[in-house]
This record gives sequence, structure tokens and C-alpha cells, in this order.
Amino acid sequence: MGERRHFSDELKAEAVRMVVREGLPHMEVGRRLGISNKTIGGWVANYKGDEGEALEGTPSVAELVKEVNRLRKELAQSKMETEILKKATAYFAKESNQGMRS
Repeated sequence: MGERRHFSDELKAEAVRMVVREGLPHMEVGRRLGISNKTIGGWVANYKGDEGEALEGTPSVAELVKEVNRLRKELAQSKMETEILKKATAYFAKESNQGMRS
């Protein structure tokens, strides 16, 4: 008989979320995560019995997509500001060097 595997609460919550919120079959979730579909089914049954406590605080896919989009915009803004600062630094360094030569 094989050694019993232990899974983190986060992995269990993710598996249940995939079944409950995304509507994926137990077999598909099990295949994606490398876990038996019977194990997934047990976690889903526990979740349904606990009235949703297992997923409390877990963001939905839509919330995650919204956050990713916000972070992408923020990153683009930061990159643009960095480029402006690099150009300004180069400009003022050039001006400073020309002033020293005069």
C-alpha cells in the first residue's frame, strides 16, 4: 500500500474552487493537479457540508483578472516614468559636462 499524501489547505481550496466556481468536473481538476478525482470529490463534499468555509476569502477568477489588469497598467506607468527619468538624467549629465568644459 502506498504512502499517504498530504495536501495544503491552499491546494484543497483551489481544487474545490475549480469545481464549484468554474464548474470543472472532478476528473479534469484531478488530472490538472495530479490528484485522484475521488480525493477531489471528498474535498468538494466537505466544502458543501461546511457551507463554504473552505473558500472563504479566496478571490474569484474575475477578481484576479481585474487585479492582474490593474497591476499591468501600474507596471506600464512605472516603466514609462523610469524611461523619462533615465532621459532626464542623461540630459542633465550632458548639460553638466558641457558647463564644466566652458
